[in-house]
Amino acid sequence: MSQNYSKYEQLTRYLAADILKNKKSFSWRRIIVRCIKQPHHRYIFWWRIASYLYSTDSHFCKSRARKINFSLIKKYSIEIMLGAQIGEGIRLPHLTGIVINPYCVIGKNVRIRQNTTIGIKEDIGGTSVLIGDNVDIGANCCIIGNDITIGKNVVVGAMSYINKSIPENAVCYTEKTTKIIIKT
Repeated sequence: MSQNYSKYEQLTRYLAADILKNKKSFSWRRIIVRCIKQPHHRYIFWWRIASYLYSTDSHFCKSRARKINFSLIKKYSIEIMLGAQIGEGIRLPHLTGIVINPYCVIGKNVRIRQNTTIGIKEDIGGTSVLIGDNVDIGANCCIIGNDITIGKNVVVGAMSYINKSIPENAVCYTEKTTKIIIKT
């Protein structure tokens, strides 16, 4: 994900892509003003800061990162765990009910809608979920499994359950039946 950038340079690149959408050059003033004027950017700003602190070797910084992340979980009801690697340009249109496991590697320009879970089945070491660039994940999706790879330019339909790898440039969804079963 990083191409010989320092962690700080990578943080500033990600913030410029996430919040300024690369339309203007990075400055802390621009980022903070945008977060004040447009509150939906605040979550990703603070998560990026926490992720940056968590990636350091300092015990104090990791402790601060955990506190920031816990506050974000309480305030926004989104649980993107520290350790998840998310590329620049992430879009979270609706800030509610998103859960992302720390073993996920997510590419650039990914859009994740509300009530989506991305995680692994069993923590057996070395397992992860890899999501490519330019992926669009619909609302109420579940992407769960060990060593799943979702290719670049994939569209995952709303209310889909994905437990297998998906090739690049695909559209996938879970077929729903119109049958309603009522048990009394």
